[in-house]
Amino acid sequence: MSMKLISNLLLSICFIIPSISIAVGQTTELKFGSVAMDIPAVMHRRLTPLTQYLSKKIGLQVNLKLSPNMSAAIKDVAKGSVDLAYLTPVAYLKAHKKGNASILVKTVTNNKASFQLMIVVREGSEIKTIADLEGKSFAFGDKAALLQRAVVVGAGVNLKKLGSYKFIGHYDNIVRGVMNKDFDAGILKDTKAFAWQKKGIRILHSSPHLPPYNIAVKGNLDHVIVKKLKQAFLDLDINKPEDKLVIKSLSNKYNGFAATSDQEYDVVRKLIKPFEK
Repeated sequence: MSMKLISNLLLSICFIIPSISIAVGQTTELKFGSVAMDIPAVMHRRLTPLTQYLSKKIGLQVNLKLSPNMSAAIKDVAKGSVDLAYLTPVAYLKAHKKGNASILVKTVTNNKASFQLMIVVREGSEIKTIADLEGKSFAFGDKAALLQRAVVVGAGVNLKKLGSYKFIGHYDNIVRGVMNKDFDAGILKDTKAFAWQKKGIRILHSSPHLPPYNIAVKGNLDHVIVKKLKQAFLDLDINKPEDKLVIKSLSNKYNGFAATSDQEYDVVRKLIKPFEK
């Protein structure tokens, strides 16, 4: 074999090997998961503008992979079935514990980077105080949402003294259940409670301000992608019409996203500790 031919072969290999390496290591798609706060069709509608924004912003296709319930959403991000997810505080803590998921940003609601859970009853209900809940029926959301029970117990309600309580999934189910008199009371996130206030729902009790819903990423997501994602969320500006559409599609009460840390969620860890096995 001539030296010229050998030289050409070596040169070809030098070009091929980097190309193969880039092709193997390159991420072309990110999967975005979420807790099921509403029925799938609603969650898809709420999150699609955000995934479209992220796709353009970071140069990678971001596609939705919605979970049917909170337990599945936690498992998806903990096991890496999704790359990032929109989570409740408890869902984040569980995903962090089970799979080293990392918190990226937190939501900002009504210009506040915190939220509240609220015990609600029907407008006109005979229930006027927390003590009046004894012997009454109560609606919780997802069974995995330990913070809901922690807040109710923290308000002074002994769950054993309730007439009955059930876990019925989405906040929309709780609103309907209370409005239709299937339950005497229930618990809602502040944005949902405010939306139904004066429309048949009365707020009986509000929790202290808690660290809010968040965006978390799987533990082994490439750090360059993590950095780009975080900046993309922080760049969303409520004063820009195109960004406002993205933010308000997720929740009409949201103003955007803010930086956060795992330590900020320690208060939630303490609240739910008595309810963890």
